[in-house]
Amino acid sequence: MLQVRGVQTFYGASQALYGVDLDIQSGEVVTLLGRNGMGKTTLVRSIIGLLRPAHGSIRFDGRELVGLPSYAIARAGLGLVPEGRQIFPNLTVQENLLATASTRHARHEGWTLTRVYELFPRLSERANNMGNQLSGGEQQMLAIARALMTNPMLLILDEATEGLAPLIRQEIWSVLEALKAGGESILIIDKNLDVLLRLADHHFILEKGVMVWEGSSIDLTDAADIQARHLGV
Repeated sequence: MLQVRGVQTFYGASQALYGVDLDIQSGEVVTLLGRNGMGKTTLVRSIIGLLRPAHGSIRFDGRELVGLPSYAIARAGLGLVPEGRQIFPNLTVQENLLATASTRHARHEGWTLTRVYELFPRLSERANNMGNQLSGGEQQMLAIARALMTNPMLLILDEATEGLAPLIRQEIWSVLEALKAGGESILIIDKNLDVLLRLADHHFILEKGVMVWEGSSIDLTDAADIQARHLGV
């Protein structure tokens, strides 16, 4: 579904990614791991068109994305839950959900208001509240629900549970497990390795803009040295 090959991305004269490769198959849950500042968000921004790679190829569902504007990439079927959530503070929960809703890539019954409210009952209760009246956890639920309302072929979560209370974090993980069970394709950036090892099919580790390791959950569980070298505090 997503094929990243040899991507090099710069901020001005400063290079951030050095020939990065990454693959995601349809229906697969994949993680992008690494310490802070290693290039994970830069790679996501390169994929969704907020940064333009200087070299390399990013193909999604057989279509080259490099050079396309970000809105065209979103319309191609990528749904982003951005770091910092970035919901619309002056729109209600329901308005946030409807603002970018699309059925362009809907599968089966597709994601609708009814379905996302069933997935996140708290959002249904808060449907008429403004975005800036929500707690951090509710804002993250809204950011995920908003991305689902675009009916994406691939859902990307940048820092899925960062800064959330443990109970809210567990609720988010339960939702992601349900999405996986429903066949959603997901790319997750997060630091909760224990949960990710249970949830994800495949893992990629970035270190200073270089993809230094990839493998299954079994592989990563057995690779204590890799965890210590690239993921330890």
